[in-house]
Amino acid sequence: MSTNVKTSAPSPSKSARGFYRVAIVGAGSLRGKEVAEVLDQRNFPAVDIKLLDDDEALGQLEAMKDEVTFIQSVRSEQFDKIDFTFFASDAECTRKNFKQVQTAGSAIVDLSYALENDPGATVRAPWVQRQLGQVNALDLQPGPAVAAHPAAVVLALLLGRVRNASPISKAVATVLQPASEHGQRGMDELHEQTVSLLSFQQLPKKQFDVQVAFNMVSRYGEQAQSTLLSVSERVVNHYTKIAPEQTPVPSVVVLQAPTFHGYAISLNVEFSSAADVDELSKALAGEHVSLVPGSQEAPNNVNAAGQADILVSVAPDASNSYAAWLWIAFDNLRVAATTAVECAEAMAASRPRGQVQ
Repeated sequence: MSTNVKTSAPSPSKSARGFYRVAIVGAGSLRGKEVAEVLDQRNFPAVDIKLLDDDEALGQLEAMKDEVTFIQSVRSEQFDKIDFTFFASDAECTRKNFKQVQTAGSAIVDLSYALENDPGATVRAPWVQRQLGQVNALDLQPGPAVAAHPAAVVLALLLGRVRNASPISKAVATVLQPASEHGQRGMDELHEQTVSLLSFQQLPKKQFDVQVAFNMVSRYGEQAQSTLLSVSERVVNHYTKIAPEQTPVPSVVVLQAPTFHGYAISLNVEFSSAADVDELSKALAGEHVSLVPGSQEAPNNVNAAGQADILVSVAPDASNSYAAWLWIAFDNLRVAATTAVECAEAMAASRPRGQVQ
């Protein structure tokens, strides 16, 4: 999702906006743009936001609050006196730069997953933490916060509530991943494949190494830069780190869908007693979840776009009276960016007036 120049009321003074200095590494990426938009919408108290990226995005203009700024190169001096750094870049860029960011005294929020196994990092999901009543301990020098994978956040939040309706015996999730999880390159390749197929041209396959347009695949080609199995493993790994205790870990399979944007999940939940769809719906209702009744259009990628809420519909399982189906749709970029910004908001308690001196 792009960040467009917006018209707004006259600009308040910088002192009225806040006092934190923020850097977004990978500001030209889809997630970087979404982080910038969420920082604006949530009125994050930033006096200055630096947009940083690689050579490909240098000089690109972006809107930040009511001003227009441009993307600069990633250099060590850019992190001087920065309070929060969001890594929305690729994993390689994060690994290359996060040490110098730490040395400069900045708190780190990682959306690239490069630091998910770093011993000093913590996978976080503020939505789930609030649901559990968890409060982060005050840490004057907090380690990197890794924003949990959006599918893991959604599954942990929903299954945590479902458990309140009835004990869960088993859960199985089929996760349909959009091209936007591969950034702009993934979006472009899906578009190019679609155009090539309709014009009977050879398909570009640099990103997926397989046809994804008009197709559903369970694995990429051998030359692809990542695997769907690794995504399934990441979702389960992050889920185990953020989900409530006593909540079963779901079996997860991730498929590549021929969609540009927005996740969909088909979730089957089996209980130890007969499933009650009405009670289940009541348990699911709450913050961040929008229940869609059967009389309305079912949740889908299109109507979830731009929303932070998770769209959910509930239906009985025709072959198993002890089970129910949840059909789920959500904006992957918005959920990821909101998770990241809320991580920073929670970490702000350790630096109430900017950098720890």
